[in-house]
Amino acid sequence: MVTAVSTPPEAAGTSRRLLGIELLVVLGLSFGMSGLGALISFVGSLTEPAELGKQVATLNGSRAPGRPWLDLAWQLYYILRGLMPVVLVGYLLVREGVSLRVLGFDLREKLRDFGRGTAVAAAIGGSGLLLYLTSQAAGFNLTVAPSGLPEVWWRVPVLIASAWENSIAEEVIVLGFLLRRTGQLGWGWPAMVLTSSLLRGSYHLYQGVGGLVGNIVMGVVFCLLYRRWGRVMPLVVAHALIDTVAFVGYALLAGHVSWLPTGG
Repeated sequence: MVTAVSTPPEAAGTSRRLLGIELLVVLGLSFGMSGLGALISFVGSLTEPAELGKQVATLNGSRAPGRPWLDLAWQLYYILRGLMPVVLVGYLLVREGVSLRVLGFDLREKLRDFGRGTAVAAAIGGSGLLLYLTSQAAGFNLTVAPSGLPEVWWRVPVLIASAWENSIAEEVIVLGFLLRRTGQLGWGWPAMVLTSSLLRGSYHLYQGVGGLVGNIVMGVVFCLLYRRWGRVMPLVVAHALIDTVAFVGYALLAGHVSWLPTGG
């Protein structure tokens, strides 16, 4: 097992209880609450008169329709807000006596990280799209609209920034930090992988069963790769590329190709 996953607490006097509290606080400010919100959203979708496949989940919607500059300000605000839990993780690691580098979140291996991330994105992106189309057609998934932004000059840059914000936050917290803290708490590897993967799936449940299952599988794969490489950066790259293609691709192709569901 790589050091980044299983290293015991370095900071003198740091108790397991405190490490557990730190993990719960970080998750409570980020993806733990997102998972709860996704569950509530899914229950709401199930109780709607319309079938799941005919309902739409918009990921990057307009925050101020008809007011592009205000909309842009809101988009940037939410992107920055989404990165704040990562800043908290960085602070907690510094207090521990290390830094985000211990998770492999740095630019020391740029070319290798990019190459690995691109390969992972190519492998997972295609299979993920197939799973989504299949589950949506079968009525197990909502129609996911990765972009609901107006056709303004900042649409593509904002979508790319949103993709990177998602990937950085998820991989640093749900992969690197969660595995590090649970390893320090003495958890076994299967329990660590199960927790990380189920959490990743939980906050995608608002999309439907396909979103849940697909992201659980992705979570298992990412945990195994992180254990092998000891770095979150290749997985950040992979996730960012997958989301960039999904967000920008939908914005450009929606309504122009017959195979892409739009819910319209």
